This record gives sequence, C-alpha cells and structure tokens, in this order.
Amino acid sequence: MADDNGAGKSTLVKCIAGTHAPDAGTILFEGREVRIHAPDEATQLGIETVYQDLALCDNLDVVQNMFLGRERLTNVVPPILRTLSELEMERRSLDVLRTLSVTTIANVREKVAALSGGQRQSVAISRAAMRNSKVVILDEPTAALGVAQSAQVLALVQQLREHGLGVILISHNLQEVFSVADRIIVLRLGRRVATFRHGSTTPEDVVAAITGARESGRL
Repeated sequence: MADDNGAGKSTLVKCIAGTHAPDAGTILFEGREVRIHAPDEATQLGIETVYQDLALCDNLDVVQNMFLGRERLTNVVPPILRTLSELEMERRSLDVLRTLSVTTIANVREKVAALSGGQRQSVAISRAAMRNSKVVILDEPTAALGVAQSAQVLALVQQLREHGLGVILISHNLQEVFSVADRIIVLRLGRRVATFRHGSTTPEDVVAAITGARESGRL
C-alpha cells in the first residue's frame, strides 16, 4: 500500500487491527464480513500487525519477546507448580527464524536492546508470523533502517509470501513497494484513489495517483 504522509494509512491499519472502530464501511475477511472490536479479535481471525514502534521489550531476550504474553508452561500436576517451558519456547523460536531464513540473529538469548534495527524488525515480524497468522500487516517496517537492514526486512517479507501468508506493506518508498508487491493500493486524503497490478503499472502512475494528478486506477 503506497501513500504520502497523512493519507490515513495508520488509521486504516488500526481499524483492521482492532485498535480503532471504523465509522463506516465493511471489512471482508476470507469472503465474509467481520466486525473487529478489539486487537484480540483480529488475532483470533489470524491478523497480526507490526507497528512502527515494534512493541518489543528491550530488557528481554529474543525468545521472551517472541512469546511475550503467550508463554508456554510445563505440563506438570498440580498446575500451581508449572513453570515456563524455556526449552520448548527456544526451540520454537529457532524453528521460526530458520523457516523464515533469518540468519542475522546468532543468539536467541541475546537481549533485544543489543540488536540492530534490522534484527529487531526480524524479531517482530517473526513473532507475528509464528502466531498462526494468515495476514501480517507491516506499518513502515523500513522507515528507520539503512539500506542493508532494509534489504533484510524486504527479504523477510518475500519469505512470508512464499510461506502462504498475506502481507500488507504500508510504505511511501516506491522502490521498496515495487520490489515486493503484487498489488499496489494508493491512499490519498483518507480514500483509496487507485489500485494497480505490479506488472502493468509504473512508479510514475503511482506517483500520479498519490499527488492527485490521476484520480482513479484499475486492477
């Protein structure tokens, strides 16, 4: 999804994620209308969102962040004696990172505070993919990253797609959009003004829609 600053992308993301309630319109998911009133309802549908601030805890390690709020417990009786299943969570974290070809994180027990921006994005995106998600929404995932780290994140986006997940990438960096997108939707002043197929459009067409020089687009 491409747009300029102030076009309404963050508001739209928050409506889909259940943070905000939409004033009008409908949300269709897997061919049926759904109403999302809270973030946990979006999660139950299989919608995960990675915001710009990533929602990571710097004082926790990679494993603890990936299972934050969804920790696994040992299966012992009585339940009051259950403790965190650290080994199971570590194995699962390693499996997910390996499946998504995340090779830049050498130690999953390293504190997130010590990771680079690209590594932190990889943790946040991998966490979203791990939670039985069907759609992952990424809000400006490369906004604060350098060229090399941005390339790592975009490679991860392609991995998500190859594993069958739907990915909504919010960005106004057209080079990045064209490198990973199948379909490009343009927002302007809070409205969708154009929809393009990657193979049948150009960056100039998208810029025209963003600036208002072109008011409509087609698949």
